[in-house]
Amino acid sequence: MTNRPAARVLLIDAAGRILLFHGGDPVAPDRSWWFTPGGGLDPGETAAQGAARELFEETGLRVDPAELGEPVWHQVVEFSYRHRWYRQDQQFYLLRVEQWQVDTGGFEEEERTSVDGHRWWSLAELETTDEDVYPEELPDLLRRLVPDGLPQGGR
Repeated sequence: MTNRPAARVLLIDAAGRILLFHGGDPVAPDRSWWFTPGGGLDPGETAAQGAARELFEETGLRVDPAELGEPVWHQVVEFSYRHRWYRQDQQFYLLRVEQWQVDTGGFEEEERTSVDGHRWWSLAELETTDEDVYPEELPDLLRRLVPDGLPQGGR
């Protein structure tokens, strides 16, 4: 099993929606899921630096790592990807934006082959979807972290 430090961003817009990407494991095309922006840290990179770098690569949104503040949540997950097992120790950061037009032009080759879409989700949509969303605790986590609440309405 490969240990992988990672950082992820809970990106919330002014409408109270969270950005999620959709994709899966290229060697298991029958399974897909939604997930937050972020990924593995580069050698010597702090979690905040990695979160800011990943956010820029995946969405085009450039932020100073200091703008992310402290991590708001920590999770350790184990998963298989391309027939290899990972134990991912990940820090989550919360960032609010007025709005953002996602630009995936900075995707690395691996992301281009494993990510097939993105969208902004309301809390109600997260709570009622039959699709796989990671982290699984995301609706509860958002209720705790966003004191002014997320709208219950649509997209």
